[in-house]
Amino acid sequence: MKDFRSLKVIDLFRGLFERAGVEYPIMRRIVEVKLTMDGRRTPTIFNQQGRKKEKPEENGFMKSLMMYVILSVMLVPIVLFEGNLLFQMSLFFGIVMFIVMTSMISDFSNVLLDVKDKGILLTKPVGKKTISAAKMVHISIYLFFLTAAVALVPIGAGTVRHGLLFLLLSLLCLILMDLFIVVLTAMIYYVILRFFDGEKLKDVINYVQIVLSIMIVAGYQVLVRAFSFTAMEISYQAEWWQFLLPPFWFAAPFQLLMGGEKNVYLLAFTALAVIIPLVSIFIYIRVTPAFERNLQKLNSTGGESRRKERIWKQWMAGAICRSKEERFFFRFADQMMRNEREFRLKVYPSLGMAIIFPFVFMLNDIQINSYAHLITTKWYLSIYTAGMMIPNAVAMLRYSGKYKGAWIYQTAPVKSLAPLYSAALKVFIVNLFLPVYLVLSIIFLIMFGIKIFPDLVAAFVASVLFTAICSNFLKGRLPFSESFADANASGGVKMIAAFLLIAVFIGIHYAVTFVPFGVLLYFLVLLGVTAFAWRYAFRTIWDAH
Repeated sequence: MKDFRSLKVIDLFRGLFERAGVEYPIMRRIVEVKLTMDGRRTPTIFNQQGRKKEKPEENGFMKSLMMYVILSVMLVPIVLFEGNLLFQMSLFFGIVMFIVMTSMISDFSNVLLDVKDKGILLTKPVGKKTISAAKMVHISIYLFFLTAAVALVPIGAGTVRHGLLFLLLSLLCLILMDLFIVVLTAMIYYVILRFFDGEKLKDVINYVQIVLSIMIVAGYQVLVRAFSFTAMEISYQAEWWQFLLPPFWFAAPFQLLMGGEKNVYLLAFTALAVIIPLVSIFIYIRVTPAFERNLQKLNSTGGESRRKERIWKQWMAGAICRSKEERFFFRFADQMMRNEREFRLKVYPSLGMAIIFPFVFMLNDIQINSYAHLITTKWYLSIYTAGMMIPNAVAMLRYSGKYKGAWIYQTAPVKSLAPLYSAALKVFIVNLFLPVYLVLSIIFLIMFGIKIFPDLVAAFVASVLFTAICSNFLKGRLPFSESFADANASGGVKMIAAFLLIAVFIGIHYAVTFVPFGVLLYFLVLLGVTAFAWRYAFRTIWDAH
């Protein structure tokens, strides 16, 4: 078994683990096995052909870090330009925390909430503290690589610009930030686990992920608005509510030690940056046994576990599915999405983003002008940004925790599995995208008036067309036929192209608003193109398979 370099670094802290009551050799072996399993891909009967052989220890997460490195280049100007260090570094830490926390609740929640290894480890003479420590070390290793990918380039540039002290402060604050994020996420789940159980618990966890996503984006917006920009000068007015924004905590030491500014607020922020992460670690260690006990609730099923299929869902399947096969696959895909906890853990956070992104852009206009001015503009077209959730969700339809059962597709008495693709995407639209879009549409109608109703209908049809276009992510793959272990595989170029396509839709819609009956014509054209795309796209995907 490969001796990972990251574990050699962890060895330096062996004494700390042992003083905390952790059986270090056993914990190290558990983490070693977890890292080895992360690097191994289990092929399915449908993805072996036409794929390049992976190296046995190659990890998709590590390959995907290159996208974060490219993204980090955009952070370089933030640490280089002359100005207020508190503003620069709070903005820097705000962006880094945004990326790390969204990854934490989407990619690492399934690790925090994993109960599968308990059946093996708890039957062996292994202490619960050791199991919990192995889980935390496992997550921390990946968070380290993620944080390094996002922050390494700007920190390197900042060190050249500001000196060695900048490097030392950055490393210390990033370590404290990661500790804070891991423990904060774990404690939120701990509170949920205490008060809920069974199916209700699984639903509440998904709702909390949506709320967390909204809070992360909203917090970032509040952070930027804590500063005033006048004639290229940045001014800062200390307020009590800034204590609720962690990026201020981790940015304060830079202004205090490098900016030469000393006041009570900066000292308090700096103290919080050190004290809160350390105290939270000790609290987490104390509640770890209860946290692990409550995790077993995820295995329980309450009286709601056998949900009766809703009448409206049956009606919907009959209304939007054209054949018996597609209706069958619609019910199948609906059950798969409802029962796949890992799918929900990865996709639901993007629902929160979809809800808040349209308003993020409008906040800037309100700040510059006013709300009265906003409702006279065409900012209602920002509802298109809700479609940013579509590419990721469609790409995730390939994966399943029960992917080994994909052999059933070969035994299905159907001529073609093309209806499976269309049914899976229709379930996604009905279950996930449509509820979000209806909520946004109601809010937009209240804000802008009934006159925008045709625009909202046209934007929805454009989103359905966009979903059909994004079905290209499934090309050569069957829905629910691959392991979630492969879910970190790179697809960054396609994702960027998909996001740019949203901008194209917005641009076309904006242009047609200046043409008499332009929105109606745009809607009719979209309807025809969408019907054509929906009919032939899935045949093409199936043929490619």
